[in-house]
Amino acid sequence: MIDDLACLMYLLAHDDAAEGPYDRSRTQLLVRAAALADLALRGRLGEDRGTVTVTGTEPTGDPVLDGVLRDAAAGRGWKQLVRRHRKRTLTEVEDRLAAAGILTVKAPRSRFGTRRSTMTDRAVPAVLRARVSEALQGDGPVWEIPAADAALLALAAAGGIRSVVSRQDRKTFRARIDACTGSFGALAPGLEKEVRALPTTMIAAQGGMGGT
Repeated sequence: MIDDLACLMYLLAHDDAAEGPYDRSRTQLLVRAAALADLALRGRLGEDRGTVTVTGTEPTGDPVLDGVLRDAAAGRGWKQLVRRHRKRTLTEVEDRLAAAGILTVKAPRSRFGTRRSTMTDRAVPAVLRARVSEALQGDGPVWEIPAADAALLALAAAGGIRSVVSRQDRKTFRARIDACTGSFGALAPGLEKEVRALPTTMIAAQGGMGGT
């Protein structure tokens, strides 16, 4: 069963009509941020005066997370890690979903084209969207929302995935989204800061700045 946040984030970002993520460059950053959040939730990443720290040396058993964990071992900041090797991470996520039978991936049509992907098991993203919708629109306190769902909701809102969080949702549930974003602060203050800065980071990335 696929349950790591990077893969779940990709499923939320997938657009059937586009045969891939709703916006590939934005999704690269979202899956990196989701992977970092996942590792922090597992207790594998922490923070020391703004620098990301790694706990333990054993692999997680997830190739996507293990790749991000190796990147974090160099003692970088959250902002650097969200941007670093983001294209590689997105490709690894697609490959993992394809291996699990959830996604079919096709090679680019041209040298400068991008991969195309199709959902083969639509029940998986449908169930996931329902989970995130419940986190967004539920009437229970935010602290009762599962940590993974709160993280996915905050990232979807920061990334502007309107199929998950519409413009009206952002206005209606502003306080709830803000509280879910604030939950990153309990893991690492720098991680919360970077999630809140994702809209600006995405604009910079689309302009050709900030890593590969």
